[in-house]
Amino acid sequence: MSFKVAFASNNEQTTDLEAFTVDATTQPLEDQIRRMTPVAAPRAEQAQVAALYRALASMAHDPRRSAADCRLVGPQGESVTLPESVFHVLERVVEVMARGDSITVVAVGREMTTQQAADLLNVSRQYLVRLLDEGRIPFRMTGKHRRVRIEDVLVFKDIRDRDRRAGLRQLSRMTEEFGGYESEQR
Repeated sequence: MSFKVAFASNNEQTTDLEAFTVDATTQPLEDQIRRMTPVAAPRAEQAQVAALYRALASMAHDPRRSAADCRLVGPQGESVTLPESVFHVLERVVEVMARGDSITVVAVGREMTTQQAADLLNVSRQYLVRLLDEGRIPFRMTGKHRRVRIEDVLVFKDIRDRDRRAGLRQLSRMTEEFGGYESEQR
């Protein structure tokens, strides 16, 4: 089963984005999304994603159109109106993917397994468990399983990423001070 994404104002004819057809039988990608593994558009789809982003952005910022008038059109022509909040989330997801970045969609307030949290942080599950045991990320036990709140994982990720960037800046400064970036002369 596949579907096309189509957007149109209620008073305009539907414009199908023929190039952006999604095959719903793509099991490995669905598994990645369910596991909260970051997903990026393959190189072959980059032009399609960029075209979709341009279409969504023009609709979102056109005062003559309402994002609430957008619809998802199925293979048999069935149509479902997208709530405005869903439209804006979709626009943001496509914007990130159009830049070539990966994206993960997670429900805020949700608890995750240690494997899901490890996938989100791009670390091994064993390393994540060590972070939990060291108290660096809060968790709770459900029976013999650890559960981690998405907000706590994202806070840890933000702090880790900030610390990494600061460390890289410091390393660059030290390298410059010791002449490490000067070109060699022969």
